[in-house]
Amino acid sequence: MSTAVSNFGSLAQQLISAGVVSETNMQTAQTEAQQQQIGLVPYLVENKMADAYELANLLSKSFGDPLFDLNALEADIVPKDLVDENILRKFNALPIFKRGQQLFVALSDPTRIDAIDAIAFNSRLSVATVIVEEDKLKQRIETIYADTMQSFSGFADSDLNVDFEESNEDEDEDGETQLNTSVDEAPVVKFINKMLVDAIRMGASDLHFEPYEKSYRVRFRVDGVMQKMANPPVQLASKIAARLKVMSQMDISERRVPQDGRIKLKISKSRAIDFRVSSLPTLFGEKLVLRILDPSSAMMGIEALGYEPDQKEMFLEALNKPQGMILITGPTGSGKTVSLYTGINILNTGETNISTAEDPVEINLEGINQVNVNQKVGLTFATALKSFLRQDPDIVMVGEIRDLETAEIAIKAAQTGHLVLSTLHTNSAPETLTRLKNMGVASFNIATSVNLVIAQRLARRLCGSCKKPIDVPRQSLLEIGFTNNDLDNPNHIIYEPVGCNECREGYKGRVGIYEVMKVNPEISRIIMEDGNAIDIKDAALRTGFRDLRRSGIMKVLQGTTTIQEMLRVTSE
Repeated sequence: MSTAVSNFGSLAQQLISAGVVSETNMQTAQTEAQQQQIGLVPYLVENKMADAYELANLLSKSFGDPLFDLNALEADIVPKDLVDENILRKFNALPIFKRGQQLFVALSDPTRIDAIDAIAFNSRLSVATVIVEEDKLKQRIETIYADTMQSFSGFADSDLNVDFEESNEDEDEDGETQLNTSVDEAPVVKFINKMLVDAIRMGASDLHFEPYEKSYRVRFRVDGVMQKMANPPVQLASKIAARLKVMSQMDISERRVPQDGRIKLKISKSRAIDFRVSSLPTLFGEKLVLRILDPSSAMMGIEALGYEPDQKEMFLEALNKPQGMILITGPTGSGKTVSLYTGINILNTGETNISTAEDPVEINLEGINQVNVNQKVGLTFATALKSFLRQDPDIVMVGEIRDLETAEIAIKAAQTGHLVLSTLHTNSAPETLTRLKNMGVASFNIATSVNLVIAQRLARRLCGSCKKPIDVPRQSLLEIGFTNNDLDNPNHIIYEPVGCNECREGYKGRVGIYEVMKVNPEISRIIMEDGNAIDIKDAALRTGFRDLRRSGIMKVLQGTTTIQEMLRVTSE
């Protein structure tokens, strides 16, 4: 054994000698694990310095403890009431069964004598250990103990890491909800508070509270992908729904029809986050979805959105025109609102009068006259637009063009000296123009009012710390749209996700993929001649237009995203 190896502890020495971890990695792992106050085995697995199964197999042979497969463990037989959950989470341990006065406990690190002693003292039983894989152990602990009330009440103010103000009311004088975290409040309240804070920390865009016949599920949408976060007891479904409805000022006595609400959550003296809340009666209770509306997203600037230089130039050129219409299109959750607000924020100067009609207003911007559409009292997009035109606006934003009346008023505004920004639900930029025609708008009005159409999607962005190059067969790349010039360029490298402690599954954040189509004289002529979307796209391609697939391929070649993500968001 080398001198360097002998300087390590017994566990580290065995791992190095067996070739599971290199000496360099072990030196880093021991230092970092000690600083982060976590075990060596969890650190090695989380940072992908060692394979979980290979590690468990070696430890089982070295220490003589049996290797146990947690996939074979039935949650119903776990004696989870014998040991305090906080102890198990602290030491990353799981009791799997009890025989007489002996408790069998699953550990990923058999050197944790302190864990064995703590469990034995707490349970008043003798403890026998079995070795399991670290990643499976962590997952099973979360799954099994998510179903207990104890998982709701085990966190304190210090765990939340934000400044909550206590209040007996649901709102303060500014209309901002204060999360009450006093020691005697209900477990449901603490659970919801934790879910809101976790969602903000993780950068989630939506929270889904979903009741089913025999279970209840909470999921977050992070970077566009749904992830299960908790399984509270199904008996709490009505209490969770009631608490969220109180926070968002809904009628808690009405459970038969959908409702909309809003939570303005003050998490510190200088920062507040808005949640748009929607309730939906389902077969087994009310499903509630919270959309996180962070005002900082509107302040990112156009540079952060992912436009290619020529696309950004066309967008800015259209924004600087005194009149006309800019349309942004894409499915729900594709970032249309952020693009709209980014454009509005650029135009928001002291010299301009800006009015917006939205359903609902998602982000409050100082200096802009924002109107909440309210169908119940007759305040529709069309009604708001008519009022705008009597108030001398320079710029008008319509949250969405849904009907012919709104479309015609918006186009009239664009033709009479106003800049109009709005959204439509279509799949591509060329289809947007034919969609307006199908709604009943005259071809001449479309051709003379629309300046620019942007179609967009959001793809997960590769983590810059752990992505690695990948070789893909040339023919496979050509079949999905890559060109020979793309593949012959030595600067173009294709990457795949890996995963590290700075990201989630190799991805960190999202990036926009765009079609930006300028309505030139040729496209205007095609519209007036009642041409279809294919004719419009062909004309646009002759001027250098890139469709979503081509724009996505450019993001892959730049190392920004992966082929899988590009195909996921650009497949028709």
